[in-house]
Amino acid sequence: MSLLAVGTVAFDAIETPFGKTDKIVGGAATYIAWSSSYFVSPVRIVSVIGDDFHMPELHALENRGVSIEGIKIMKGQKSFFWSGKYHLDMNSRDTLITELNVLENFNPVIPETYQDSEFLMLGNIDPNLQMRVIQQIENRPKLVVMDTMDFWMNTQKDMLLKVIEKIDVLTINDEEARLLSGEYSLVKAARKIIKMGPRFLIIKKGEHGALLFHENSVFSAPALPLEDVFDPTGAGDTFAGGFIGYLAKSKDISFENMKRAVINGSAMASFCVEKFGTERLKNLDTEEIEQRIGDFVDLVQFDISLV
Repeated sequence: MSLLAVGTVAFDAIETPFGKTDKIVGGAATYIAWSSSYFVSPVRIVSVIGDDFHMPELHALENRGVSIEGIKIMKGQKSFFWSGKYHLDMNSRDTLITELNVLENFNPVIPETYQDSEFLMLGNIDPNLQMRVIQQIENRPKLVVMDTMDFWMNTQKDMLLKVIEKIDVLTINDEEARLLSGEYSLVKAARKIIKMGPRFLIIKKGEHGALLFHENSVFSAPALPLEDVFDPTGAGDTFAGGFIGYLAKSKDISFENMKRAVINGSAMASFCVEKFGTERLKNLDTEEIEQRIGDFVDLVQFDISLV
């Protein structure tokens, strides 16, 4: 099974209560590709970078079975750059710098060799660009997953709703679910959002896990308590990569299997936060991943006797 990921490949500079970085590699498509590469090959990226980008980082992705043919390099221009500072609770952050650079005129083009991609992950970018991607795909993928954020809900809601009509799975956090639906109750919010088009909805709740909704069913996945959380940047994208990567590997998009995919995505996200940027994701092995997934399973299994 092949996976196409569309989104940013960029630079970040991050400050948390536990440390600070200079420019490091980030971007939604980067995290999605690293995470999903442990489940499926090939993973294909469509993005744009400047000629200031660190090419060894792209070669490292290639060594993981990731195709970079769809990454356009703009000569004489700089890559997208974001800088942020996290508060002590690690759930909130302040954006310090946003430089769109090459992203300002990004026009995603799907290479002909990517047209047979069976799974599509639309990273968090302008919904107009997400729509252009969907319109370029000649044969609809088996599953289309989309991530978005409150900024697009506030500035591009009409187009966002048009894109949401065309996807299968939407992933957003709890605040975004409330904003998009106008409902405080996440159950009521999910019901409204599913009526907008997606068959499945994932509401991410950070350190409190994630909820998966489908029709009248709901699945709650926990977050794994970790001793060290250095950097939550990219955790949501890493979750999405593990989620869709597992589905592509298993070739099963039923609700029951999506529960397993949520656990796999959560396991990958738990690795991501243990170090800054993509550093932790670069050095995983199958045994580590299986052990972490087992930790999640142990967290929710219990025996009970009703008397």
